[in-house]
Amino acid sequence: MKPYQAYLESEKLGKRIPKLEPVISKDAEYSFWYALYVIKGEFIIGEPFISKDAYYSYRYAKEVIKGRWEQGEPIISKDAQYSFYYAKDVIKGRLPDFMHNTLILSNDESAKEYVELIQ
Repeated sequence: MKPYQAYLESEKLGKRIPKLEPVISKDAEYSFWYALYVIKGEFIIGEPFISKDAYYSYRYAKEVIKGRWEQGEPIISKDAQYSFYYAKDVIKGRLPDFMHNTLILSNDESAKEYVELIQ
């Protein structure tokens, strides 16, 4: 069974299916959806895969954790756009120094928006 199939089965039933969680946890996207719509909270065994994807790390922090999620910050920091969104929507201000410095040095359009946000 593939992660998306395992996720769809649990979503259809509207509840956790513990025997399918190891399958779901191998995919960042379906781990995120499982946390958001089925568990409605943290999906600990899926976090290592979520933390390898900037987009889903940002969304997991914003919509599931509803706050700073340090495990996802290294991958988020590699993407200027999601670093900016993370600062704006999750941190609601200045990023941790290692993320702040990476974003500023990126010279991306998002860096300019970030500077405006923190001033």
